Order: sequence, then C-alpha cells, then structure tokens
Amino acid sequence: MPTREHFSTRLGFLLISAGCAIGLGNVWRFPFITGQYGGAIFVLIYLFFLVFFGVPLLAMEFSVGRASRCSLANSFESLERKGSRWHFNKYWMILGNYVLLSFYSVVTGWMLFYCIKGFTGEFGVNTSAEVAGAEFNAMLSSPSDMLVNMIAVTAVSFGICALGLRKGVERITKPMMIILFLLLIFMALRSFTLPGFKEGMAYYLAPNLDNLTKYGLLEVISAAMAQAFFSLSIGIGAMQIFATYMNSDHTLISESFSIMILNTMVALLSGMIIFPACFSYGVEPGQGPGLIFVTLVSVFSNMQNGAMWGGLFFMFMLFAALSTLIAVFENIIAITMEYFTTSRRRAVMINFVVILVIGMPCLFGFNYLSDVHPLGGNSTFLDLEDFIISNNILPLGAFCYLAFITWRGGWGFNKFIEEANRGKGIKLPNWGISYYRYVLPVVILFLIGNSYYSVFFK
Repeated sequence: MPTREHFSTRLGFLLISAGCAIGLGNVWRFPFITGQYGGAIFVLIYLFFLVFFGVPLLAMEFSVGRASRCSLANSFESLERKGSRWHFNKYWMILGNYVLLSFYSVVTGWMLFYCIKGFTGEFGVNTSAEVAGAEFNAMLSSPSDMLVNMIAVTAVSFGICALGLRKGVERITKPMMIILFLLLIFMALRSFTLPGFKEGMAYYLAPNLDNLTKYGLLEVISAAMAQAFFSLSIGIGAMQIFATYMNSDHTLISESFSIMILNTMVALLSGMIIFPACFSYGVEPGQGPGLIFVTLVSVFSNMQNGAMWGGLFFMFMLFAALSTLIAVFENIIAITMEYFTTSRRRAVMINFVVILVIGMPCLFGFNYLSDVHPLGGNSTFLDLEDFIISNNILPLGAFCYLAFITWRGGWGFNKFIEEANRGKGIKLPNWGISYYRYVLPVVILFLIGNSYYSVFFK
C-alpha cells in the first residue's frame, strides 16, 4: 500500500480545512440571522456555542482521522475494539457526503453562472429587485444553463483532486483561500466608503433587544447553536479526512480554534459587505438565495462600476463554494480508494459520474419536477436533500463520533485524549469525559428535536 500523503505545510492544512467549513451558508445565512436575532447579542451567543460546542466536536472528528490515518472507509475498523460493530455506522455517514453533493454541486454552479454575469455586465443598470428576481427564476427554469455550470464546477473540482493532495488539493486550494480572504477584506473595506455603512452596520451588529424580545431568547439561542454546529461541517468525515494528512506537531484543540477563527472571520466580514450595500441603495435585506441572487444583484446594478463589484462578490462566493466542494470530493475519493482498493484516477472518474447523476433531482426540481413538493408547501428537492443532511445525517454523525469515543466498546476516551493532546498547544483535561459524554450529546439531541419542530410543527 503506498505511503499516505501529508500536507507540505501547516498553513495548507488550516486553509483547506477552513475551506471545507467555509460554505455558502456562512455567507448568506449568518449575516441575515445575525441582523434578525439581535445583532451583537446574537454574535456573542454564537461565539459561545462555537467555542464550547463546535471546537470540541471538531477536535473529536480530527482525532479519529489523525489516529487512524484512514477515511470513513476504514477509520472505525482501525480504532474500534475487536468484535464491536461501530463500523456499520460508516455507511449512512458516507451516504451523507453524497446527499450534500447532490445539491451543493448544483448551487456552486449558480455561483459560476452569476460570477460570469457580473463580470460581463449582465446585471444591467439600475435593475429593480423584481427584474433581478425574474432573471434568477429564468436561470432556475433552464435545466441546460444549470447543467452546463454544474458540470463545469464539478469537472474543475474533481480535476484538482485527481492531481493528488499536494499537487492538486493543497497547491490549488491554498492560494484560492488566500485570494478569498483578500477579496473579502478588500470588499469589506470598500463598504466603509458607502453612504449607508453606518445604518447597515447598526442593523447588522448593534445590540437589538427589541428583536431579542420579539423572537424570544430560546429561539435566538437555538439559532445560534445550530449555526455554530453546521458552520463547521461536522459529522460526515469531511473534516476527518484532512486530519489523516496532517502531522502531530500541534494539539487538535489548537488547530480547531484556528479553523474556528478563520471561519468566523469570513462570516462576520460577509455581513460587512452585504448590509452597508443594501442600506446604501435602499434595498430591504432578504434571506437565503433571495438576498444573494435578487437583492444584491439589484444593489450592484445601481453601483458605479457595478459589473466589477458584482463580479468580485460572486467570485468570492464561487471560491467559498468551490473550497467546500473540493474538500468533500477529496473525502469521497479517499473513501472510494480505500474501500475498493482502487487508484485515485479511477475513483475520480467513478464519482464524477455518480455526482452528475444524483444531482439531477435537485436540478430538475426547479423546472421539470417543479410540481413535486417532497416536504409539502413549496418545497423542492433541494429542500428535501438539505433537510436530510442538515437536520439528520450531520447531527447524528456528530452524535455517533461522541458515542464512539465515550461509550463502551468504542475507541475509548483515554485514547481520544492522548491523540487530541499530541503536540504543542491547548490541551484537553481528563475530566472532560463528562462534558463529552453528557453535555454535548444533550445539545445535539436538542438540535435534532428543535429542527424537526421547526420544519413540521412551526
């Protein structure tokens, strides 16, 4: 068996792992719910859960990867006690990667489509939100447009992974992440010059007790908890795979904190770009895709040099999406290579076809299958796939990792502590077993229950 590749630098590991965590939800969801749920108050609650919930769980997933030096295909078998059945859990966790990619590759294609539209000046001049919305719906109703862009981003991402860890994933993703951060900082600084900067930042980050009272403290806490959990992509081995390529020079809590800081910086700076622009041009902030593809397109069309600013913004969005896509592709490629004992090139070719096929329901859900509503109401296949991964597989996967390191028959908490504390940096105390065994599982079960309540009963 060939020697496993390793990252050439620690920076490569941190940027690529952060790239997996930094996704579109951070960019279009975090700013909106921050403004909605109380500004700075929400941010403080979010940071609390990120530190005391997200970081310990991330270190846990990293530990399984670094100790086993295997992907989900073999990691449980490598670490579990003889005769146990923990490895059966890997199958639905692996399935989670494909569920995520079944819609994420389609949405990443949207970013490419709008990046091109921005730089070519197709946003127009003084475009109203109604016209921008009609253009977005026109894209959704055209399966050919979406398919071409989906194939393009999928081919590029798999092509990068086909070159290997150092020559492909690290060599391409590391500078791409650096460009992403530079773009983000540049556009955030540009917001200081906009006339609505003060009003936008007040809406975004000023403490808002009225909103806190309006939605209730429990709902605000639930939203912050969910955002902290989902922002780090824990539960399907997508973060674990990069720990298999890292060295043991630093403790896993230290590495997890570094990734958390990068992830949070992107989320906070995204709002500094979005809200001052909205308030400068008298556009009401929207939510989700409407904020990105309708509201901001209208905003950019009203700006001087709007084509450039719009193109740069969607380039940033494209890089954020591609970084996650490449990371999860690397995970399924490593799983395929280990499970079927095949070459990287063959694993790439097989998975390329699989991703294109499983992406069809999401893609056709906006046109040919638009009359099908899997979750009722106006839901689409994208909503169903997002529900499966976000409300089920991710939290259950995190719960499985917790059980694996704390329950009898699993890996064992002492072995987890030994691996997590290997290297220099912040170390976990031995008494942390109670926190991992009782507190974190309760939080995850609360998240699952609350998400079901929000989807089906609220």
